[in-house]
Parts: sequence; structure tokens; C-alpha cells
Amino acid sequence: MVIPLCNMIPGGTARILCLLDWEAETGRLYDLGFVPGAQVSCVLKKRNGQTAAFLIRGAVIALRKENSQFILAEELS
Repeated sequence: MVIPLCNMIPGGTARILCLLDWEAETGRLYDLGFVPGAQVSCVLKKRNGQTAAFLIRGAVIALRKENSQFILAEELS
């Protein structure tokens, strides 16, 4: 199933499919490793759901919901 990263639950793993065209942040997200084909895991989510931490390419990166909602990924079983 395809979901935005902001909908991942802690412990979930997914493969990034694409970043929606959001020019202000797309370049920064690519630099952090959020590129199509990369595997990502949600390791932490704040109670209010506005911030989540993701393990990608050996680094833990925290993103706000306003950024992670533009990254579409396919959940892995």
C-alpha cells in the first residue's frame, strides 16, 4: 500500500517511491537520503504526530509532518 511517510507507525518499514513536487524542500530531502528506492524505517513518533524520526541509510533523521507528508512510500511486509 502506498502511504505518505507521516502515516508510518514506529517499527514500520517502507521503500520510498517518490517525493511530491515541493520545490522548497525537495533538494534538502534528497541530500538527506530520501530518494526513490531507499528503504526507510520509522523509529519514533511524537504523541501529537507532528514529528517523527526515520532510519534511512544508517542515519536517524527527524522530520516534521509538513515535510514527511510529501514523501510517498510503499509499505514492506
